[in-house]
Amino acid sequence: MTHKITFIGAGNMASAIFGGMIESGYPADAITATASRDDTLARLRERHGINTSSDNNAAVAEADVVVLAVKPNIMRNVCSELRDSIQARQPLIVSVAAGLTAGTLDEWLGGGLPIIRCMPNTPSLVGAGASGLYANAEVSEDQRQLTTTLLEAVGLVEWVDDETLLEAVTAISGSGPAYFFLVFEALIDAGKQLGLPAESARRLALQTGFGAAKMAQQSEYDPAQLKRNVMSPGGTTERAINSLEDGGLRRLFDDATQACAARARALSEEIGKKD
Repeated sequence: MTHKITFIGAGNMASAIFGGMIESGYPADAITATASRDDTLARLRERHGINTSSDNNAAVAEADVVVLAVKPNIMRNVCSELRDSIQARQPLIVSVAAGLTAGTLDEWLGGGLPIIRCMPNTPSLVGAGASGLYANAEVSEDQRQLTTTLLEAVGLVEWVDDETLLEAVTAISGSGPAYFFLVFEALIDAGKQLGLPAESARRLALQTGFGAAKMAQQSEYDPAQLKRNVMSPGGTTERAINSLEDGGLRRLFDDATQACAARARALSEEIGKKD
């Protein structure tokens, strides 16, 4: 059975998800996306062949799944607009909005709905994402599996049983790409300091990061062992790793992820208080 899926909002993340679905074989004519601008809708139709609408209520009227992909600060208004249509249809709700709990969304939409919260990340835009998912008690096993299939079109999917763990997901994979971009930035700068041309330093750093990640994914060994495999006693890599360890790299990452999770928690509380 092909489920009809409506995306409320058609920004980069929504486009990445339904674009990945279509590339994975999902029929474009079963997907609808909404946006307020006619030029945006025209571009979506031309590029993806999906259905489009500027009328959110009309778009959810026959949807089996509704993906809420608008910014958190306008989500309450969007949910209020959709409340009656959603209650009439009772679709699965998938939210990619950060900071809004399943309970808050359920309240805004009238209650009693199956709701899945998704924390994706920006590599989803190139089909290499990592998404953390949480389902409320109303979500069936079939709906969980359907959502897994949809999100796997743009990368890895990991479920958590405790909604508060989405804060940890935010700290590790949601914000995580920026940590690696910072490492690339530092490596490129270091390469230039050592005399490499800027473009050579960039190409070497990025390919090394790509290769290390691919190797770690495919290896039978964990990253700690792979690290040891590169380190010869008294060698160059050991000297570099010892310098990073002595400099407190692990503590910095722990501090950074704790700060990120705390901020995610605070933002969720702030949004709740505002609304």
